Amino acid sequence: MRIGLKHVIAPIVLSVLVLMAAMTTDANAGSRPKPIEVNLGYLFNGTEGTFVAKNLRTDKVYVFNPTRSRERFTPESSFKVTNALIGLEEKAVEDEYDVKRWDGIEREFEVWNRDHSLASAMRHSAIWYYQIMARDIGSERMQDYLDRFGYGNRDISGGISNFWLNSSLKISAIEQLDFLEKLVEEQLPVKEKTMKTVKRIMIDLEHDDYTIHGKTGTRLSDMGLGWYIGYVETNKETWIFAINIDGPGSKAKQIALNALQDLRVME
Repeated sequence: MRIGLKHVIAPIVLSVLVLMAAMTTDANAGSRPKPIEVNLGYLFNGTEGTFVAKNLRTDKVYVFNPTRSRERFTPESSFKVTNALIGLEEKAVEDEYDVKRWDGIEREFEVWNRDHSLASAMRHSAIWYYQIMARDIGSERMQDYLDRFGYGNRDISGGISNFWLNSSLKISAIEQLDFLEKLVEEQLPVKEKTMKTVKRIMIDLEHDDYTIHGKTGTRLSDMGLGWYIGYVETNKETWIFAINIDGPGSKAKQIALNALQDLRVME
């Protein structure tokens, strides 16, 4: 039986390509800085959680509780950052000043029970505003953006109004960090203007020597999950960070701020 030359060469070429891909993957993995594990247990004080931070100048990554840092949880209102990006890009809102009228339904927090703009709804975490915007974006376009962003498990099967709220969408702290780095470096597949606007409305704390852009998130049904994600701009460098805990977002935020102080980010 005669074997054609192409039948001999093809498997050899395939084997070489597979070997080259494996070598490239190994080389890339070796070039990534190994996360530096930090002991922040005294800040968590018995509360289960994780904290990750990255210095974008040095590329050093710091982590408390590395196992949990890779575990996915629902993003809750930390998803407002992503929702705002998509809403602006899709013209579901015109800009940060675009006002939606309160529907008169009394909700959990008094500050929610009034008209809001994209910016004020981010600042006060008014869920109803972002639910309206998500519905205006629609499931098909929302799914497309989450796929392109590589956002967590990308699962919006929980429904267009609620998929990020104790539902189907889940993301880890490490994945939040990767997403934030792309936002800060303006490398997401949206317009530069869109990213600049969202970064501006994320401003949470301002000081002479630093500015913190951040967003909390809390599972409101039982306050049993809290997030605080964002980045710090100092006079010298930029840090990105993400924390989640078994507790409310307000507590996650305080622990994160203390952890950033511990890492000497805000000096």
